[in-house]
Amino acid sequence: MALSPQWLDELRARVTLSSVIMRTTKLQRAGREWKACCPFHNENTPSFTVNDQKGFYHCFGCGAHGDVIRWMTDQRGLGFMDAVKELAAEAGMEVPAPDPVAAKKAEKRASLIDVTEAAQVWFMEQLRSPSGKRAQDYLLSRGFSKEIIREFGFGYAPDSKVALGGALSNFDTQMLVESGMQISVDDKAPYDRFRDRLMLPIQDQRGRVIAFGGRILEQLDGVAKYLNSPETPLFDKGRTLYNLHRAGPASRQTGRMVVVEGYMDVIALANAGIRDAVAPLGTALTEMQLEMLWRMVEVPVLCFDGDNAGQRAAMRAIERALPMLRPARSLAIVRLPTGLDPDDLIKQQGAEAMERLLAEPASLLETIWTFERDAQPLRTPEDKAGLKARLLAHCEAIEDQDIRALYRRELLDRYSAFAFPPRERRSNSVPQRRSGQPWRPAPPVLSSEAAARLRGALSGGARDAFTRAVVAGLVRHPGEITRHSEALGRLARSAPQTAVWIESLFELAESLETSLDSKHTNAIFGVRGLPAPSDQTRYAFLREGSNPDDARAELAEAVALLVEKPALEAAISAATVRFETDPEGSIAEQSRLRERLAELNERLRVFGRRKAAAAADMGNSRASDEVPLSDMETD
Repeated sequence: MALSPQWLDELRARVTLSSVIMRTTKLQRAGREWKACCPFHNENTPSFTVNDQKGFYHCFGCGAHGDVIRWMTDQRGLGFMDAVKELAAEAGMEVPAPDPVAAKKAEKRASLIDVTEAAQVWFMEQLRSPSGKRAQDYLLSRGFSKEIIREFGFGYAPDSKVALGGALSNFDTQMLVESGMQISVDDKAPYDRFRDRLMLPIQDQRGRVIAFGGRILEQLDGVAKYLNSPETPLFDKGRTLYNLHRAGPASRQTGRMVVVEGYMDVIALANAGIRDAVAPLGTALTEMQLEMLWRMVEVPVLCFDGDNAGQRAAMRAIERALPMLRPARSLAIVRLPTGLDPDDLIKQQGAEAMERLLAEPASLLETIWTFERDAQPLRTPEDKAGLKARLLAHCEAIEDQDIRALYRRELLDRYSAFAFPPRERRSNSVPQRRSGQPWRPAPPVLSSEAAARLRGALSGGARDAFTRAVVAGLVRHPGEITRHSEALGRLARSAPQTAVWIESLFELAESLETSLDSKHTNAIFGVRGLPAPSDQTRYAFLREGSNPDDARAELAEAVALLVEKPALEAAISAATVRFETDPEGSIAEQSRLRERLAELNERLRVFGRRKAAAAADMGNSRASDEVPLSDMETD
């Protein structure tokens, strides 16, 4: 239905805003305006004002602001058209007629609501009758107060296939079927859908009964514990949240919306004084339900059982939400103790325990990380690579570019810190050898998988010639890997593509037998079978005959340069992301970091060249006096 701006302005002009707000909020005259304690957040000093002349309300405390239509949608929880219709009826205005098809659907819905409302009255009567005694006993066993039983409209459906149809005989049989109250199969007479069940009405945002949920009182084989109405012209379970018409106004006071797994959980929370809870109806949260929640609060709290089924339900909701994330729109997750639902937790530990959990929910990102990290054992490099792939798949599902980049960075940081923790240096022991025999260290033993990864890095897998040279230097000097393990761990975190071959270098360091005596703990040797970089003369740590101390010093400088570049690039990316919130600071930070990156690139370009030239000149002048490396390594 299209409503013109002119018609809406006329509606606003005909309705006095303060008179509408006064129905639920106590106002006091303050000059030409009205004032009150804000109904949208808790406060002791009035900061909420209503101006009838300008036609808006405003809270100087929480920023709530709007006109009379916004009040009806935000405070009363009505849909836009429902709010307009209610205000139009009060103002004596005719809402523009919809097209004939829409009008027919609306008329049909109205008539079906008459059926469900009448069924609700009958179910409540049956609960109070002798036949409803078992249902009454069940409610008492759950500890529900009389006020809660009355507020949520509990009823009882007798164990009969025709009792409801007889009670509602003033309605056409087809209406009973279309409203979901009866079932029609082939040419057989329709029969009642709900039989011998505790009944609970499902209501829309206006509080009208549109469907029912029924719970059996005794568990029977092959019989579903809970049975909901089918989808009808009234009831679309993917677009309905149980208890939203009550939880919406409550959430204005708490600033929170809690989502639990089922409607009995909602009622258990309400019975304990927690009234801002809703539940989906037998399905995972849908996109429409998430949109409904985000219209209420920026970060709804999803509360799931602590068992595996609850965790899977949480992840289904998260996967549905990831493409829809926007700035100031996310989810928080509460995981209950294993084996407990909200009712169990409250009965065992009290409502305060539930409130403590709701006050400290896990973030959506934290939940993703914890779930995927614990999803399966991480014993092998392949297992760790699988974890990384799953984390990145979640990131790719996020459509907002800034949020996707931030999630990717944060999850990869956690992954790298988990997969490549800082390693303790290992002391070397004196080897045992025969007296008078020279000792030469044997090349360390390396697994075929690690050797293959290093071979790939040295054959072009590393991103540039300098990186390949550093990898080759560490392979040639494996005793230096442990010395630089902390820096290499930082590199793996800031440049995840390096993680695989850094892990292989760590394996190489661990395979280095502690058989070097104290005099030769830094002896230099390589691993056979790995290709050498094309330019071996440029770097002292790759040249045959280099002074060992010079080679180690130059290798340390090379590792530092290698680690610094991706760290700078990551810092530039982070500064770019901050542009939306702090453009001036972001630009200044980017400029400073780019200058550092340019300087670093120049250092990388000339690194080793002058040393190589000097070494070549010195080598030519004393070639006849140079001692072979093999002789330096003997006793």
